[in-house]
Amino acid sequence: MIVPLSVLEFRDRAQAYFGDRVGVVDGDRTFTYREYAERTHRLASALRRLGVGPGDRVSFITYNTHQLLEAYYGVLEAGAVLNPINIRLTPDDIAYILDHSASRVVFYHADFAPLVERIAPSLASRPTFVVLEGALAGPATHEYEALLASGSPDEPPAEVDENAVAELFYTSGTTGRPKGVALTHRALYLHGLQTAQSLGVTDADAILHVVPLFHVNGWGAPHWMTMVGGQHVMLRRFDASTLLSLVERHRISYLLAVPTIFNAVLNSPDLARHDLSSLKCVLIGGAPSSPALIRALEERLGVQAVVGYGLSETSPVLTIAWPRRHLLDVEPPEMRLARQATTGWPVPGVRVRVVAADGTDVRPDGTQLGEIVVRSNVVMDGYYLDPEATAAAMRDGWFHTGDMATIDEQGYITIKDRAKDVIISGGENISSVEIENALAEFPGLLEAAVVPAPDDTWGEVPAAIVVLKPGVSATADDVIAHCRQRLAGFKVPRRVEFRDQLPKGGTGKILKGELREPFWRGHEKRVH
Repeated sequence: MIVPLSVLEFRDRAQAYFGDRVGVVDGDRTFTYREYAERTHRLASALRRLGVGPGDRVSFITYNTHQLLEAYYGVLEAGAVLNPINIRLTPDDIAYILDHSASRVVFYHADFAPLVERIAPSLASRPTFVVLEGALAGPATHEYEALLASGSPDEPPAEVDENAVAELFYTSGTTGRPKGVALTHRALYLHGLQTAQSLGVTDADAILHVVPLFHVNGWGAPHWMTMVGGQHVMLRRFDASTLLSLVERHRISYLLAVPTIFNAVLNSPDLARHDLSSLKCVLIGGAPSSPALIRALEERLGVQAVVGYGLSETSPVLTIAWPRRHLLDVEPPEMRLARQATTGWPVPGVRVRVVAADGTDVRPDGTQLGEIVVRSNVVMDGYYLDPEATAAAMRDGWFHTGDMATIDEQGYITIKDRAKDVIISGGENISSVEIENALAEFPGLLEAAVVPAPDDTWGEVPAAIVVLKPGVSATADDVIAHCRQRLAGFKVPRRVEFRDQLPKGGTGKILKGELREPFWRGHEKRVH
């Protein structure tokens, strides 16, 4: 018997076996899994009545809200493709995504009404707009709760093709424009199973959604936590004090976040005032960690802290740095912390290699550098409407991550550098080329390059190395102000250095490795 795989099964399972349990908490609003499921059915029905059909894209511009969590199932039940949009992007990038995806319907939180009103007239796709938690105004022709009320909870779901695209996440790459990562029903289903098994979550657990649901599939939590009947608690905006209060109030057991979030929590003056005894595990992703952070989290929060690794293109979780019992028994105690701070080892269902330029495996000695390549059912279907980029990333049956790493004798991988010119700052991907394109418009600029520089707060930040034309003078503040007018705040260079010339190779290509080296001298890793 072959049954099509779809994450809709996870919602149906939660409704059937955990229907009376409060499954979703968003501020003062709570929903049992039965209520949550009914809302997703109504959303699917309402979308069909708006003319949404199989394969149509439906976008959301919002925080971590219960409405977006409902969309993870309601949009898919309608046979459509969910496209959660990064709210930190510029209006220009968001408009590009809506048009590139040809979104039929755009849901937006009322807080983003000014942004939507600004970009709506320029959109070629002419979507229908639905406002969340606000009155009808501007381009919105529907309000979310009224739309749900118009839908039926009893319409049969659309037929599911497990190989059809279910979700679309736009991610920064080596070019200035985001690329759409297309994830299928099959990939998401298997990722949910694999990650739930790897984390060991059950219906006794609760997760605080710190990771934005628009970011790399929310690390899959909308799927695997629903599958086991655990509780979702939404965090709309990060604040360390609010996070700590929610952990205590809702007895949170799992926290997933980037290192900067955990650093803020550890340095919060409210830390000692809260009962955090419910916490079982904190998973650090978005950027590698340090043994010092692992130690601090375990000592001060009383939890197990480990690093995880993945990409939008892989649904995302690939590796988790779990310690292994047989190694704990024979290795020095300090090795445990060191290994939990690595990129980790593959979860079930994932094959990972670290390969040299010729495609052969590097030595498992923790020193030879190579590229991480992946083979798994959780790898994306491809980049949406971009066959060239897809072919460049998927070669010889392996997905090439562009992340450079070592692997030790026990199979623990540690990222050291990146083949692609992408800066990861606070868990967000930043294209150096996009910043360079913005710098190119600076009056009197001769040339410029952008590289990652280490930063204690964000892991790494963009640093701009600038060469001005003869006779032109400018300050770092001038360059930064110029970029602020053209880029999202988190993409603006934090450091600006002026040079007489940039190092180049024989073909005239700028040697970014030479530019990076002075910033990272004395650091063990080239990526934090």
